[in-house]
Amino acid sequence: MSHDVVDRIDTAAPEPEAESEADILGRARRQARRAALRTWGLRLALVALWLGAWELTATVWIDPFVYSKPSRIWDRLVEWFTRGTQFGSIWEQLLTTVEEAVLGFVIGSVAGVVLGVLLGRSRYFAEVLAPFVKALNAVPRIVLASLFIIWFGLGLESKVATVVVLTFFAVFFNAFTGAREVDGNVIDNARILGASRGQVLTRIVLPSATTWILSSLHTAFGFALIGAVVGEYAGAAKGLGLLISNAQNTFDAAGIYAGMIIITVVALLAEWGIGAAEARLLKWRPAQARSAGEV
Repeated sequence: MSHDVVDRIDTAAPEPEAESEADILGRARRQARRAALRTWGLRLALVALWLGAWELTATVWIDPFVYSKPSRIWDRLVEWFTRGTQFGSIWEQLLTTVEEAVLGFVIGSVAGVVLGVLLGRSRYFAEVLAPFVKALNAVPRIVLASLFIIWFGLGLESKVATVVVLTFFAVFFNAFTGAREVDGNVIDNARILGASRGQVLTRIVLPSATTWILSSLHTAFGFALIGAVVGEYAGAAKGLGLLISNAQNTFDAAGIYAGMIIITVVALLAEWGIGAAEARLLKWRPAQARSAGEV
């Protein structure tokens, strides 16, 4: 080997050191942050484009009295949160609707979980009650809301009853399916080892159906808000549904949109809270299973 080749080998740059785990994690976090910023930037741009197009169209083309426009909706929201509504403080209306939704959501969800799991583990009673469950689920909810007002009046009870009916079936069918999907071999092994029916139900069936039940709660709370608003729309002394109904009767399109926006914000906050609770309760699941369930 010539001296020139040896010199070139000796003077060659040393190989770079292997990247540490901390560097890899840091780079992954930075990439995730940049991806999140790009995603939120695109979302905000789409919202700005949509609102700007709506404002311009309502100014020069369509009738803002019928379709309203973002500036009028913003003015209505500012008016409600600063000076109040025709029926009192906006916070009183908001808390009334949230109270109705939460109470009905809790009652309907608990009832749906209990009956869904019990019927899911009892094929005989499931077959007996199946036609009645399907018939009740097919009844239009707006009809029940009107009936509940006749039964319970315009107060809290009629709205909670409407919410219970809406949320019950959303949770019931998921809990029923989750209880049915439990591996029979696991249950048979537990019984061979001496587990009682109560132990099988609480230690095997319920944990196995947890994913099904928690996934139904996201939809159920949306139904709870719908039930509260529908009940107030049918007849109430206060609540966001009353504001929307009054806005319709007075041809106030901006008021209708403002009520919808408030309800949407409440639903998004509830969705975030349920998602956080779900993540905490399902820490035992593998990361891959969690990510697959969240998609």
